Amino acid sequence: MQSIELHSISFTEKVRAFYELLKFRLSFLVAFSCGFGYLLGNQGHIDWIHFGWLVFGGFLISGTSIVINQIIEKDLDKLMKRTQNRPLPTGRLSVNEAVQYALLIGALGFGILVWQTNILTVSLSFLSMVLYSFVYTPLKRVGPIAVFVGAIPGALPPLLGWVAATGSISHEALIIFGIQFIWQFPHFWAIAWVADEDYKRAGFKLLPGGGKQDLNTAINIMIYTLFLLPLGLLPTYFGLVGITSGVVATVCGALFLSQTFSLMKDYSRKSALKIMFGSFIYLPIVQIAYLLDKV
Repeated sequence: MQSIELHSISFTEKVRAFYELLKFRLSFLVAFSCGFGYLLGNQGHIDWIHFGWLVFGGFLISGTSIVINQIIEKDLDKLMKRTQNRPLPTGRLSVNEAVQYALLIGALGFGILVWQTNILTVSLSFLSMVLYSFVYTPLKRVGPIAVFVGAIPGALPPLLGWVAATGSISHEALIIFGIQFIWQFPHFWAIAWVADEDYKRAGFKLLPGGGKQDLNTAINIMIYTLFLLPLGLLPTYFGLVGITSGVVATVCGALFLSQTFSLMKDYSRKSALKIMFGSFIYLPIVQIAYLLDKV
């Protein structure tokens, strides 16, 4: 890999680099979860303009956290195959440009939330950004405690959406937060298993226990996936949604869990990849099922 001289980048390539820095798909998934929480918590007429501003603001704040993460890890990203072609390691963007970009979209995102939501939503959004960017990011080189810390901002979007709709944190909000919080563990660990060689180059220590691709790690992944079965039924139990989505959540949870048994048998990268992709499928399907089945 060779760095590209900054002056050689065309306007179109520069725009593309800023787009890549934002990690659109990841930011969109965060915004989707935020919108899910808002729609699930809304009990009356849905103000779609308000909804749109909330989702857009959440998207920008997620993007801000992701940009800050890449600024902090720019030298580590050079060491990993999966990240060495990002805008900062390749020199397509300078650190100064990335900082200005983060300040711009962060100010815009928080401005939107201040304008359209409430102080609790704004405060929780700020907490999420700080935890992800300045606590989780450096902890990745310390140990698997980083996964626990990272799971908090990772699970906050649906709670933020709920708070934006209702103005309070209720037990229902904590339930949808809890589902996404527990989901983070098999999701994170499957990614860490697949990227283990790359992560070691950067000194990242995310796998649980001894940090190895072994039965202990596979069992940890299985246990946390197992927790999703009872958690997935709580919205039905508390009358937030109907029985149909409870069945969908149970079936999806069982299928997700079944993928962990292969990893416990063969410790293979292929089995870890199945869990990783399974985690990407599980969450949006279950959340959409809850929305369609909302009581």
